[in-house]
Amino acid sequence: MPRQPRLDAPGALHHLIGRGIERAKIFQNTKDRNDFLDRLSSLGRNGDLVVYAWALMPNHFHLLVRTGRQPISQTMRKLLTGYVVNFNRRHGRYGHLFQNRFKSILCEDDPYLLELTRYIHLNPLRAGIVKDLEELNGYPWTGHAVLMGRIKRDWQDTNTLLSHFGKRRTEALSHYEEFVREGVSQGRRPELVGGGLLRSLGGWSQVLPLRRKGVKLASDERILGSEAFIAALFSEAEEREKETLRLRGKIRDLSGLAKDLATEKGISESDLRSATRTRPIVQARRRFCQLAVKEMWYSGAEVARFLGVTTSAVNRLASFEGGPGRGGKGR
Repeated sequence: MPRQPRLDAPGALHHLIGRGIERAKIFQNTKDRNDFLDRLSSLGRNGDLVVYAWALMPNHFHLLVRTGRQPISQTMRKLLTGYVVNFNRRHGRYGHLFQNRFKSILCEDDPYLLELTRYIHLNPLRAGIVKDLEELNGYPWTGHAVLMGRIKRDWQDTNTLLSHFGKRRTEALSHYEEFVREGVSQGRRPELVGGGLLRSLGGWSQVLPLRRKGVKLASDERILGSEAFIAALFSEAEEREKETLRLRGKIRDLSGLAKDLATEKGISESDLRSATRTRPIVQARRRFCQLAVKEMWYSGAEVARFLGVTTSAVNRLASFEGGPGRGGKGR
């Protein structure tokens, strides 16, 4: 069965998981962990993603992030490729380090931003790497210690999480710590990382009664969220696909695409190919680059020559298609 494409959009919330091949250790020492975090911090500072929660385990990692200025697959390629090269050099090994490609789950913000933060940060305690919550509070290889103020990592977004627990920092820290403490007894939670329908509804106890009644619900293994959230994502994806098919069926070259988009957006073709930066023209130019590069398979250089701009400008405009996601804007 062919693997499904990743779901992504500017501002989308993702739970990312990467595992070592054949359960091999991907972090063997402090130098490995610092190398990984240095690369992650660079991506965070550059605006490539927003980091809320993370945990580095011996043979896998968890990240809870929001897509930034480029697609999550491109961002993760930067992170993992460089890390693997350095890891292999440090440990005198060759070949793959990670098992297949990383797992990406598109998440609904409410309630999963908080639930996943707690779940991810409790990983070392569940695994017996730390003995209790007090030790976890200062453990350097998750984002929990950063949220607790024990370790400073300015690339991790702590304000967003703590704002859910109180207006004053001391109050927020106290309530956040209590929230994490309440999660200790919950143990492993397969509904947060398992199959689509099971994960979206919160467990078999909720799925089975509906199945016995013959109720069919929208689900997808790439998504963690309510049925309404999943349905909305699919609806937006279908609309984009219809637009792509419509344009692909009637347009055969860049001139035809420019003419069609100009007519649709109520602008002139010369505006599309000008340096004008008004919002409608910028949006039309962005859509032109997205369709030309991603759907009509023109190279960035060919599109750049047609528009009279640089190839890097075309690639930047083509990076996103817009669509599902909260709190972000395309570039």
